Amino acid sequence: MCGIVGIVSSEPVNQRIYDSLLLLQHRGQDSTGIATLEGDFFHMVKTKGQVREAYRTRDMRSLMGNVGLGHVRYATRGSAAQEEEAQPFYVGAPYGIILVHNGNLTNTRELTAELYNVDRRHLNTHSDTELLLNVLANELQAGISGLSLDSEQVFDAVARVHERVEGSYATIALIAGHGLLAFRDPFGIRPLVLGRRDGANGQDEWIVASESLVLESGGYETVRDVEPGEAILISPDGALESRQCAQRPRLVPCAFEYIYLARPDSVLSGISVYDARLRLGDVLAEEIREQLPDVDIDVVMPIPDSGRPSAMQLAQKLGIDYREGFFKNHYVGRTFIMPGQAVRKRSVRQKLNAMSSEFAGKNVLLVDDSIVRGTTSREIVEMARAAGAKSVIFASAAPPVVYPHVYGINMPSRKELIAHGRTTEEIAAELGADHLVYMSVEGMRRAILAGQDRVTELEDSCFSGSYVTGDVDEEYLSWVEATQES
Repeated sequence: MCGIVGIVSSEPVNQRIYDSLLLLQHRGQDSTGIATLEGDFFHMVKTKGQVREAYRTRDMRSLMGNVGLGHVRYATRGSAAQEEEAQPFYVGAPYGIILVHNGNLTNTRELTAELYNVDRRHLNTHSDTELLLNVLANELQAGISGLSLDSEQVFDAVARVHERVEGSYATIALIAGHGLLAFRDPFGIRPLVLGRRDGANGQDEWIVASESLVLESGGYETVRDVEPGEAILISPDGALESRQCAQRPRLVPCAFEYIYLARPDSVLSGISVYDARLRLGDVLAEEIREQLPDVDIDVVMPIPDSGRPSAMQLAQKLGIDYREGFFKNHYVGRTFIMPGQAVRKRSVRQKLNAMSSEFAGKNVLLVDDSIVRGTTSREIVEMARAAGAKSVIFASAAPPVVYPHVYGINMPSRKELIAHGRTTEEIAAELGADHLVYMSVEGMRRAILAGQDRVTELEDSCFSGSYVTGDVDEEYLSWVEATQES
C-alpha cells in the first residue's frame, strides 16, 4: 500500500512532489524517494524515514526538472530495514528508466528466474519493484526499432509486461528524454488517478497519484482513474497519449482501500471513501441489532481515526450516544503499517490515551475499521477496562481477516491473523472483550458498492479467500509464509 505520484509541469516539480508525498504519508512511513527528469538527466534522492524529516534543502535544490515522480514506502516484499529497498529504482538501458510502484507481484519466483536465465539482467535487491522495472526495461529494449522511441513501442512494451507479470501494480516511470509513463495492472487492484490543470504558459500540466486528494490539494481537476490495464504516456511538453494494453481488463479494486488504507477525503474508482465508511456503519448497525438484541450499550466510541465515520453512522442508526473516548497522538504513525509486531504493540499506548470520564461505569461499544493481528484491538480493550468501562463490546467494520493478503498489504502469514482458525467467541476472548461483532462479507460488499454501477466487484481475498488474479494457491501461500519467517 505505498503512495506514488508523478507530475509533468511547465515549472520545476520538486516542491509539488514533496507536497504530494506529505498528503500520501498515511500510505507508507518506512522510506521515501523523489526523482526528477531534466532533459536527458535524472536527479534522485531516496532515504529511510518519513517525508518531513527525509529531505534537506540541498536535496530539494538538486532535484531539478519539470517532470518527476515520488514514493512513500510501506514495506511488503523486501526488508523494512534496508535503505537500498527504498524506491525509486533506476536502470540504465534502454534510454534510462526510473520507476516507482504500489502493489505486490505474485510471480516473483518465475520472473526472477526469467530475468537471470533468459533476459540476462541482474537484480541487486529482493524488491519486486526492481523486478517490475527490469521486465519493463527488457520489453522496451526488445521492441525498439532504430534510434527513436514512439508511443506505440512504449504501449506494446507495457502490453508484454501485462503478459509476463502477475499480481497488483500501479506504476509510474520516467523515461529519459521521453517523459512520464503510468500504467495499472489489468484488474486495477491498486488505485491510480489522473488530473490536469492549465500551466502558466498555456501548457497542459498533468498529475497521476494514488489518491484524488493529492489532485485537489494541488489545484488539479480530476480527469479520471487510470483504467485497469491502461498505459498513459505524457511528454515533457504536456502531450498525453493513452492505450488499453491488457487483453481482458476487469476493474476489481481493493476493498481495504475503502475500509482502512485511503484517506476519507479521497474518491477511488468513483466511490467516495468517506461515504463508503458511512455505509459500512449503517450495515454494521443492522448486524449488531441482529446479533446482540439484548445487550445494553450506553455509548458508541470510535477507534480513531479510520473507525470514526462508521462509528458515527452506527450510533445514529442505533440511537445511542456517540462519544470520543480516545485521544490520539498524531505524531505516532499508523500502527498497522509499522514493521514488526513489537513496534506495533509499543506504539498503540503511545498513540492512544483513554479518557476515564467517558468510560467510567459505562457499557461501551468500540468501533474499529478492522481487526487484523489483534495487537491494537487487545491493547485498546485493556485501556477501556482500565479507564473504568463496565463492559466492552467490540465491533469491526470489516469482516474477519482469515486469509493472507498478497496484493500489497503486509499480512502474509495466517499465523499472524487473529481470526484464522478461531470462532468469533474465541476471538472475543483473545481480545478480552465481552462481545464481538464482525461485518459480514456480503454486508461489506453491499456497503462499499452501493449507489453506483461502475464497480461491481471488489478484491476482498483476505476476507473471502478468492484471489482475483487466479495464480494464488496453497503452495504459493505456504511459500510466502516460509520466506517471511526465514
